[in-house]
Amino acid sequence: MDSASQDINLNSPNKGVLSDFMTDVPVDPGVAPRTPAVEGLTEVEEEGLRAELAKVEEEIVTLRQVLAAKERHCGELKRRLGLSPLGELKQNLSRSWHDVQVSTAYKKTQETLSQAGQKTSAALSTMGSAISRKLGDMRNSATFKSFEDRVGTIKSKVVGSRENGSDNLPSSPGSGDQPLPDHAPF
Repeated sequence: MDSASQDINLNSPNKGVLSDFMTDVPVDPGVAPRTPAVEGLTEVEEEGLRAELAKVEEEIVTLRQVLAAKERHCGELKRRLGLSPLGELKQNLSRSWHDVQVSTAYKKTQETLSQAGQKTSAALSTMGSAISRKLGDMRNSATFKSFEDRVGTIKSKVVGSRENGSDNLPSSPGSGDQPLPDHAPF
């Protein structure tokens, strides 16, 4: 069976099943298959319900057609006004972000994070003061002063020997007794 002559029925229980031996039969919305009456319904009530069902299905089809026409008309108006889907998306995102910002949950979260930031800042400040104080105490200790004196002595020997033009430091083999350039990073 070629696909051009095949009728697709979206209400079929076989929808989506493609098989050579299974075909959909078009169903006229006004003619529903006869099934035995549901218990408790008379034939007259059943006929009334079937007629109402057919009417509702027709209304649904009509409403879908009207909706499609309205959507086309809306698209045409937007095109003529120069409104693009991207512009609408930006506007929707902006409106959504504004709605989030004025929400109670956002305000509570913002307040909580602000308080947490203030407490963290205070804690870091206190910790920095404590570290600074400990470093100051350490600098005034006898061990640090002794170390500082030794470094100062070594520095003065190195700097003093350069100023005098002599090199009291042992040179590496093959250095060729060449003086260090003045722009050395030391």
